[in-house]
Order: sequence, then C-alpha cells, then structure tokens
Amino acid sequence: MSRIRNRPLSADDLRAFGEELDAIRAKVQADVGPRDARYIRRVVARVRWTGVAGRALLFLGAFVHVALIPAWIAGTLLLGLSKILENMELGHNVIHGQFDWMNDPKLNGKTYEWDIVATSANWRKTHNFQHHTYTNVRGMDDDIGYGLLRIFPEQRWRPFYLMQPAIAVVFALLFQWGVAIQDLRIGRLFAGKMKPGELRKAFRPVGRKMGKQLLKDYVVFPLLAGPFFLPVLLGNLVANGMRNVWTYTIIFCGHFTADAEVFPKEVIRNESRGHWYLRQLRGSSNITGGKLIDMLSGDLSHQIEHHFYPDLPANRYAEIAVDVKAICARYGQHYNTGSLPRQFGQVIWRILRHALPSRPRVRRAREEAVA
Repeated sequence: MSRIRNRPLSADDLRAFGEELDAIRAKVQADVGPRDARYIRRVVARVRWTGVAGRALLFLGAFVHVALIPAWIAGTLLLGLSKILENMELGHNVIHGQFDWMNDPKLNGKTYEWDIVATSANWRKTHNFQHHTYTNVRGMDDDIGYGLLRIFPEQRWRPFYLMQPAIAVVFALLFQWGVAIQDLRIGRLFAGKMKPGELRKAFRPVGRKMGKQLLKDYVVFPLLAGPFFLPVLLGNLVANGMRNVWTYTIIFCGHFTADAEVFPKEVIRNESRGHWYLRQLRGSSNITGGKLIDMLSGDLSHQIEHHFYPDLPANRYAEIAVDVKAICARYGQHYNTGSLPRQFGQVIWRILRHALPSRPRVRRAREEAVA
C-alpha cells in the first residue's frame, strides 16, 4: 500500500490541476521544431553506428583469434547498447508519434517497425492505446503483471503465483517474446473463449516478425562469419538478452514501485481531465540519474511526464519535469521519483511479497482506499 498521503482535491482543484498541465502541453507543442529533429536524428545515428561497430568487433574477434575475447566483449556490449537505444530511445518514442510532424517516412509512428520480435502494430494497440488510456486500471491494463505476475494485493491470488520469483527472472530474459505474444491473449484459448483458428490468424503477422528477427540475428550474421559463426551467434544472443533485461527493468520501475497505485474500473466512469492526470501521476514512477539514464531509458526515467504527454518529443521531458513537479507540490500530490536501485528494489519486493497470499482484511482495506 502506498505510504504517501495525497491531499484530497475538490472539483475546482481538479479542474485547475488539469488546466495547468494542459498549458504545459500547449507551450511545448508550440515550440517543437528543429531542435527536436536534430535530437532524433542524432539518436538514429547512435543506433546505426554503435550497431555497426558492435557487429564489426564481433567479426574481428572471429577472424583475429588473438583479439577474440576483448573484441567479443566490446562488440557484444556495443551491439547491446545499439539494441537498447533502438528499442527505448528510438522505437518506443517514434511509435508514439512524437516525430510525425517531421513528415519523415522513416520516423513515422504508424509505419515504424522496430528491432524486436514484437510487431509495432500490436504494440500500438496494447501500449499506446490500452496501457496509456487505462493506466493501472485492473482488468483493462494488461501491463499489470502481463498475465504472469501478481504485483499488487488487489490482484486475486492463485497457487500459480508461488512460482513468480522464478517466472519473473525468465520473463526479464525473454521480455521481447512476452511483449510479442501479449496481444494474442493465449489464455483465452485454454479458457475456451478463443478458437484455435482465431489464434492462428492472429499469430501470422507475429510469426513472420519472429522469423525475420531470428533469421537476422541467429542465421544471417553468424553465417557471414563462416566457421566462426558460434561467437557471433552468442554475441547476438547476449546483446538481445541485455536489451530484454534492461527494458524489463525500466518498464517495471515505471509502474510497480511501492508508491504506485492500481485502480478499479469504476474510476474511469465520467473521468475528467484532471482525474485522468491524477491517475497517471499516482500510477507512474520516475527514475533519477541524469542524462545517461534519460538516454538509455528513452526518457522513461520521466515516466510521469511520458504518461502526461506521450506524443511530445521525449527529449523535452527533463525540462517539463521541473514545472510538473512544482504543480504537483502546489496541489499536495506526491511526485514519485527515486534512484534506479531504489525503484527496482521496490519492484523486486513486490514480486516476492505478492507471490504469497495477502491477508483478506489488508486486501479489502486497499481496495476501499483505491476506490
């Protein structure tokens, strides 16, 4: 349960709260331009050249045996960095439509396809629409535990959750695969709510994307190394694992810290703009750490600002955060932020604690407090 006591807001307070936050959006939108275009093009260049350098070093190590180990380590790290930047700083932000105004077909949020096994079309549905519209609303936001984990006591406990500490580790290592199948809702098949033919039809575009990624990383590039294909294949495998674990860590820190809240479906009934902002604030968590964390997280270190303004260029979030934090303080609302070790430590605690059943009285009290 959140340890923070937020000040109750009247209807007038909520209206003013929403208007002040809307004003920030309008101000930034009016200023979007060349500065933001330079930013995203620099990101594209970083992704490209770290990827090229990483793959070149993997090949160097394969053909120059004396350099095998140092070149493999450096190459794998650079390739992993490229994949992290492409996933977090480039793909995620572009798919949100943050740079559609540039009219660059390579940076169009409706057509961009990123370097993971998940299709961007499914991500636009499960993330851009469902998650950002119904953030932390039980039964409407599938990101709450991803159908695998019990993160909050309001989620009904089942014996299956006893295994979740181990499941969470596997999920982190294979995170892109979990994202890929999220919209397939495979559980509906076992519950008798979906026919096998429906699942096969939904899987076709996902299967094509999976095949393309597997072919690229684990067949084409390794085979280019000839008899030394194994170090290159292993480098690609580790780089993908680095990206998976990092993405999992950042996303889970964004919504599952100790002070993050979940909400019943009733909260979205006749939800005002001010209420919507309040729900985004109370369901999100920021990460401190400066420009390096901002870059590596795709600016999801400013998860609160991202949920307020998902279609504004992410490079603006750090400066926006100053005003957002001041507004939250003025209205007596907790602005949840902390270092990466602190926030992720709270996520781990949630995963371990809620693998076990909650006491009924505690669960009822939380549900009443959230409602």
